[in-house]
Amino acid sequence: MHPLDTASTSAAATDGPGLSRRGVLAGLAAGLVALPAAGATAAHAAPRAPVTTPTGGALSGGGGHGAAHLRGADIAVTAGRKAEGRFGVMFPKLPAFAPDDALLEGLAHRMIDRTPPLSDVSLSNDGFDNPDMPAGFAYLGQFIDHDMTLDPTPLPEQQVDPTGLTNFDTPFFDLGSVYGRGPAADPQLYDPADPRRMRLGRTPDGLPDLPRRADGTAVIGDHRNDENLIVCQLHLAFLLLHNGFVDSGASFEEARRLTRWHFQWLIVHDFLPHVVGRPVVESMLWADARGAVTVDRRFYRPGNPHRPMMPIEYSVGAYRFGHSMVRAEYEMHDEVTIPFFGSPGHDLRGSRPIPSIARIDWNYFFEIPGTSAPDDRNLTRLIDTKLALPLAELPPTVVKHVDGAILNLAQRNLLRGKRLGLPAGQDVARAMGVAPIPNDRLGLTERGWSGRAPLWFYVLKEAELLGGRTLGPVGGRIVAEVILGVLALDRSSFLNAPTAWAPASTPFACGDLLRMAGVVQEGPDAGEGELPEEQGPEEEVPGA
Repeated sequence: MHPLDTASTSAAATDGPGLSRRGVLAGLAAGLVALPAAGATAAHAAPRAPVTTPTGGALSGGGGHGAAHLRGADIAVTAGRKAEGRFGVMFPKLPAFAPDDALLEGLAHRMIDRTPPLSDVSLSNDGFDNPDMPAGFAYLGQFIDHDMTLDPTPLPEQQVDPTGLTNFDTPFFDLGSVYGRGPAADPQLYDPADPRRMRLGRTPDGLPDLPRRADGTAVIGDHRNDENLIVCQLHLAFLLLHNGFVDSGASFEEARRLTRWHFQWLIVHDFLPHVVGRPVVESMLWADARGAVTVDRRFYRPGNPHRPMMPIEYSVGAYRFGHSMVRAEYEMHDEVTIPFFGSPGHDLRGSRPIPSIARIDWNYFFEIPGTSAPDDRNLTRLIDTKLALPLAELPPTVVKHVDGAILNLAQRNLLRGKRLGLPAGQDVARAMGVAPIPNDRLGLTERGWSGRAPLWFYVLKEAELLGGRTLGPVGGRIVAEVILGVLALDRSSFLNAPTAWAPASTPFACGDLLRMAGVVQEGPDAGEGELPEEQGPEEEVPGA
């Protein structure tokens, strides 16, 4: 997410297999998997300015899950619905929807599933599991969101431009959380003995970890990727993937480009097909008469294609579908299930060295090629209007427990949507040419709704009514258009390579990337918290 840092990848854009651009589309069907600080890095993190609701409840606080304030997301209410900067409005002609806070609070409390965390994932039988989506996609989605919304603008410049109209970074998928601003500007992220490689740490028992300070916090480009032990270990996999490319003979620029492009490939060919459905992705990618790949963007049309805005309908509304996918507990490896939020030291909160008990066997989170699936692989929850119980009361590490603090994640999302001027779900559906779902089918029977629904709730209920395995036509289109649109507008993305690029072996999915990074557990001890020795990716590096 650093434009000055992406220029070096352009020169290498022709590397990779000599596929035609039509081959990219032909390969799409094969690639789609059937069915989501402190110290030197603190200056690059978004400020935690309070976001106050009309009732005075503080929406600010640390961490993710709806807690962090995104600079400029209030653009519709501070600069107008037609203004664009870091954020903008996808449907500027639609009015904001502002139901009474009491309605939103009541709805939020109905959105919580009161089932406590299970002692073993295999006991899950409540009908909320999504059989089409392993649980890792919820955290891949979180990693993707952090990459897109990372705000590295120095704090003084943020204070001069709090609405993000002029000083802001692009939302391109360039792994800014991994690379920061590059070895020269952010040397703390790189191996001091070899700046081509990413800096790694070790846990007290000698296993790979993020580099950490004495207080346990990670030295990485985005502190949010250390907020829980799942996304933390996904971040670690990307550090190892980059180092594997270097160890295979790639220069820093080549290794960074290959790591980015494999990440982007996963977004198009694995993540989006799982969350919006393969037919939606296939219908939006097509080749013109010259064979150039184009993304069909009917609604996401940023005014400045070189610095495209993030629509609030996406970032504050539709993309928060991932909150409904979070489980109350996860089996980290064989017979070890840990609650997402629990007692300190026995849950998945991050900002600490990875404990052995929480070391991930990725076969419990993604499908790993050539590896038998465990009987009790973690699945995401269905995309629906029920959030897991731990999200009803966010802990102090996520939200500061001060007077008036709102701890219910659903309530925070609903109030934020109102405060930031989101349009109603039915209004967005009509603007997209989709038949709107009436409130009686949505379960909103109170008269105060006036026949309309909050966009975030609408997106979740739309998916729920269709079975909850993927997003529906409104939510899915918003998510797919923005993500694919951002990739298409990024001239350094793999979609815009002068010679079409694909991984060395396709289909290529999340399990393939994890194996390539060397973090897949192998052999008879798999599932017991052991990692293999670091190994380079099975990738032929151009020019090596």
